[in-house]
Amino acid sequence: MKTKYFLYARKSTENEERQVMSIDAQLVELAEYAKREEIEIVEKFIESKSAKNPGREIFNKMMTKVQESKNPVGLLAWHPDRLARNSIDGGQIIYSIDTGKISSLRFPTFWFEPTPQGLFMLQVAFGQSKYYSDNLSENVKRGIRQKLRQGKWPGLAPFGYINNLKTKNIEPDPVKSKIVKKAFEEFAQGKHTLKSLSERLSFWGVVNKAGKPMVKATLQRILTNPIYLGIIVRNGESYEGNFEPIISRTIFEAARKVLKQRARPRKSKKRHNFPFVGLLTCGECGGAITAQWAKGNGGLYRYYRCTKKLGKCSQRYLLEDLLAEQIKQRLQKVALCENWTKKMLAKIDEWEKEKIQFSQSSAQNLNLKIEKTKQKLDKLVNAFLDGTIEKEIYLVKKDELIKTKTELQQRKSDFKRKGNNWIEPLRNWINTAYYAKKIALSKDFMEMKSLVEKIGTNRRLMDKKILFEFIKPFNLIPEFKAKIGEISERSPAAGGASEALNRPKESQRLVWQGRQDSNLQHELLESPALPLELRPYA
Repeated sequence: MKTKYFLYARKSTENEERQVMSIDAQLVELAEYAKREEIEIVEKFIESKSAKNPGREIFNKMMTKVQESKNPVGLLAWHPDRLARNSIDGGQIIYSIDTGKISSLRFPTFWFEPTPQGLFMLQVAFGQSKYYSDNLSENVKRGIRQKLRQGKWPGLAPFGYINNLKTKNIEPDPVKSKIVKKAFEEFAQGKHTLKSLSERLSFWGVVNKAGKPMVKATLQRILTNPIYLGIIVRNGESYEGNFEPIISRTIFEAARKVLKQRARPRKSKKRHNFPFVGLLTCGECGGAITAQWAKGNGGLYRYYRCTKKLGKCSQRYLLEDLLAEQIKQRLQKVALCENWTKKMLAKIDEWEKEKIQFSQSSAQNLNLKIEKTKQKLDKLVNAFLDGTIEKEIYLVKKDELIKTKTELQQRKSDFKRKGNNWIEPLRNWINTAYYAKKIALSKDFMEMKSLVEKIGTNRRLMDKKILFEFIKPFNLIPEFKAKIGEISERSPAAGGASEALNRPKESQRLVWQGRQDSNLQHELLESPALPLELRPYA
């Protein structure tokens, strides 16, 4: 009776993209081999799992059918290591051959026949497969230990870092590292619980793979992970990392302390989340503005009021939502639209390139002058040593050259230090103004408070109205917007259409360069929108 065969194909990895081609290639080769050798395949067993350890579901299913079969069957595979890489599975196959349940093993890359010599060779093949698997595992572990000794992170970079393929190490991600640092700082200051921190990170776009806010366990692992200090902990052993830490030891310990305090029951009274406390003072008496809960209209609301601890004060309560709405309206005055922001940042990039070119040229000229001064000084010393000039002349000339050289070096040092010091403040100003637009449309009251503290001064609450002035240069934006409004409302001396309709581009353009565009056909604002200290050509 002709033997019937079970086909078995396996790939070690469980990754779908990496397994498909390998398994397909095995099936094609085995199908051609079966056709060439006239092998009858009655069932196929395909699996994507490592054979290093016993417990493969598909393999065990196949062996169960082998034991239940009334007639001996054969197995067809690409190589013995596809069937087994551990002693238990290999012994199971050999025992089935001894008991007559498996009558034949066929491999395109390995010869076998059910004789003592064949069984011995099969055992050797299974042993080699197990040796290869064990040796590969040990090599990987040795490589990991070596990377740890070198201070390199052995794997995918944790959140906040990125893998550098050139250095084979990790380095802070330009954006995510700042988010991690900000999250640690705010949590260490007691501004957040794990839940509110998760919502905060979600606002910044940091979510899990499902697109939902991070769970508390994930945040707890981040806040206690010493990797952000530049320390790698592996199997209970610490290694000094050879990469830049994201946070300081002080902030890390402060965050751990807050986390530890909140892990046990708190005896202190419950703290209320009043985001705008500490932002304003009373416009009448100068007292602090506090907050409290109040019931009304079937709900619970948060109100802000003067503490009235400095004396008699007539100021009344203000609902938090109304206070937030006023802040949003104020932030809209300094908010830059996306179109303006893009144009302004593009112009700054252009100025930065010009400044870099100028800096390189100036630095090169200074280096040439310094080198020439050195050469003159060397010639002067050689001339004095040769006795061609007198000592008095030598000392006078030497003093002059040393002073010249010192002045040139000082100019070079000052040039490096002051080169582009106006670029970043200007860019930060524009980005902050654009960020104000985003905050003005959000419900993040904590971030709203932080922004107002940054750009507002003399912040008061008077007659249920928020009063504060914008610091320089943020005060320029509302002033310019007001002038733009005046231009839009002007009526022409003659003609039926208003000037605002005739010149939409001019009325909407932000004149911030400090000079007039040659393409404009109408008179624009004479006063520049940038302050003198921020204008590049001032």
